[in-house]
Amino acid sequence: MTNLNRQFLFQRQHVGMSKCKVAKESVLQFVPDANIEAIHDNIMKEDYGVTFFKGFDMVLNALDNRAARSHVNRMCLAADIPLVESGTAGYLGQVTVIRKGKTECYECQPKPHQKTFPGCTIRNTPSEPIHCIVWAKHLFNQLFGEADPDEDVSPDNEDPELGDSKKDETGNVTRISTRQWAMDNKYDAKLIFTKLFHDDVKYLLTMDKLWSKRRPPVPLDYENLPTEKKETSSGTIQDQIPWSVKECGDVLTKSIEKLKNAYEASGYKDHLVWDKDDDAAMDFVASCANIRAYVYNIPQKTRFDVKSMAGNIIPAIATTNAVIAGCIVMEAIKILNNQFNKCCTVYLTKKPNPRKKILVPCQLNEPNPKCYVCSEKREIGVKLDIEKVTLKTFEDKVLKGTLNMVAPDAEIDGKGVVIISSDEDETSTNNEKVLKDLGIADGTILSCDDFLQDYNIRIFIYNCSELKDGVEFELVGDLSKLEQQNEAAEEEKVEAEEVEEVQEVEKNGNGHQNGGKLHFIP
Repeated sequence: MTNLNRQFLFQRQHVGMSKCKVAKESVLQFVPDANIEAIHDNIMKEDYGVTFFKGFDMVLNALDNRAARSHVNRMCLAADIPLVESGTAGYLGQVTVIRKGKTECYECQPKPHQKTFPGCTIRNTPSEPIHCIVWAKHLFNQLFGEADPDEDVSPDNEDPELGDSKKDETGNVTRISTRQWAMDNKYDAKLIFTKLFHDDVKYLLTMDKLWSKRRPPVPLDYENLPTEKKETSSGTIQDQIPWSVKECGDVLTKSIEKLKNAYEASGYKDHLVWDKDDDAAMDFVASCANIRAYVYNIPQKTRFDVKSMAGNIIPAIATTNAVIAGCIVMEAIKILNNQFNKCCTVYLTKKPNPRKKILVPCQLNEPNPKCYVCSEKREIGVKLDIEKVTLKTFEDKVLKGTLNMVAPDAEIDGKGVVIISSDEDETSTNNEKVLKDLGIADGTILSCDDFLQDYNIRIFIYNCSELKDGVEFELVGDLSKLEQQNEAAEEEKVEAEEVEEVQEVEKNGNGHQNGGKLHFIP
């Protein structure tokens, strides 16, 4: 339903049907002699390898996620066929042509990553609406979805601001499984509300250090929720009308009941997947986020706003998509006419530029010689803590999540020791081991391949235990710069140690006999 405002091929009666099949039927209505094969499938499956891509004269991308874009980019490079890449965001859009060895590929320049937030901020000290929304989405997964242990919403008694933590006799921090607790209590909405917005909040209030410079949260009573609304709206769209905390509580109760029934129907086996277009899931996140925002005196948001933020949505505009689709076709015609020298990157801008143009054509950029995808020397550095990062985390978050590999294999360079295999049974027993236990050290080089993408890369491991809070790893694209940074950092460290040594000598009066001073010349 939410796709209808941005498309010109689909209508209301098509909701729930396959996009590619409906698109084919729509096109045939005005171009009856077109020869179109509609394939409803995942382009990243093994069925669509390099041979499949070589069967085309070119590929036109109209994708909506980075992983698929990266994959098609690599497949077109491997098949050596032109790719017309495109994208839109609100009023903005762009189209470019990618050709192996002649232009930048999709991955030549780094893409901005979605912002992440430290766990302690999400669990203990939210200060922005987005913190509450992220917390509510984590809670959904804790109760009904495929929960990630790192996304626990319980108060974090290891918050670095506390200086100490409460642990059990074995020295481990005790945590209760939110899922199991909820199931034991039959997903009772009142009990869940009381735990999250009363008991947990009161527990956080016992951590005095957290509130020495912050406004403390206020616990809520399920039976006596505020009915006044902090914000008013003159809008008539239901989703844009603010809720009172009492209304949030009612919406939360109803959504928990619906989600519980759906989860029970699967025998608690099929995890629910959060979807912004699932009313119960969306109501759950919107109500939870707003109740938590009220508790922490954070501005509340309408369901419409929460949906946009939770789904990371930039409202799509049909006109933008139509203009960009036209630009894709214009570039495709140039390729078919063997006029590659006339191909360009076209930007659709919000306002006219100094030359009074909204569509701005630019020359295609040359390949980045340091690109870890299309250059001959495919290398990249990864800074991480080898004593904390597990093999499973490295595979899922580095190789697949960041480097966009689909079925990676990895071995320690020079040793031939396979640590990750696309045949998961071969190495799955090592998934929970940290990298250090697998023989990976500072400076280790890993040779990684993805046969599906006909792609390989060498990864240099740099052990680093001082990454920012909440950051598990960092990619370093230009290894020469990293080496320069490391050398500079080492020099600074040595100089600092020398200065410290001199200061210590001066302090103790153990220098030259000349007044007890040691004359230090840097």
